[in-house]
Order: sequence, then structure tokens, then C-alpha cells
Amino acid sequence: QVQLVESGGGLVQPGGSLRLSCAASGFSRDYAIGWFRQAPGKEREGVSCISSRGGGTTYVDSVKGRFTISRDNAKNTVYLQMNSLKPEDTAVYTCAASSYYSSSLCLSSWPYNLWGQGTQVTVSS
Repeated sequence: QVQLVESGGGLVQPGGSLRLSCAASGFSRDYAIGWFRQAPGKEREGVSCISSRGGGTTYVDSVKGRFTISRDNAKNTVYLQMNSLKPEDTAVYTCAASSYYSSSLCLSSWPYNLWGQGTQVTVSS
């Protein structure tokens, strides 16, 4: 069974850090991973994405310099290290998989055909 499972969300104070994990299982081919977030009342937003071998990464402007995406293919896991968190980062974070990667398109939803269930990130004092 092909699936993605996120973990690592939680409550953190402004300025704090969290590391999200996206564990993949059942894949038989290389895949790119994207991280998306959706806050209440807002549209889903692409946050970051990484190519299958990790050589290509993309970030939305609002997280550049604060978030880092990486992957450990030996563990079939992609990470999103989030530093200097702000209240506006509060959202449900979801990872998604695609067999296609383009640095200019990977923050859009359409290339992805498998989605995880999401993990809540709340930044609040």
C-alpha cells in the first residue's frame, strides 16, 4: 500500500522550531515530495518541495531562510525543518508525492497524486 504519513507537528512559541517528517512507504519508483499548508479560512499553499534525489529544492518566499527541506532516501523520509516560526505559519501541514518534478511548478497542487493526512502546526505564545 502506497502511503505518506506526516509527523512532528505541535504547539510552539513564536521564534521556536519544529521538524516535520513525511514517511513514505510502498513506492516502486522515484518521487518528488511537496509540503503544503492550509490555515483556517485560507487556500492551500505550497511551502516547499524537493526532487527525488534531493538535488532540487524550492521554497515559497514567505519561508525562505527559515525553512529547510531535505530527504533521506535510505529511510524513505522527507523532512521540513522549520525555524524562527511565526504565528502566521500556523496551519495543517501536508506532504504529497509526485513522479514529476519541476522547480517552477512543484509548489502547485496539480503534479501530486498522493497526499498524507496532515499534521497540525500551531505557533502561539
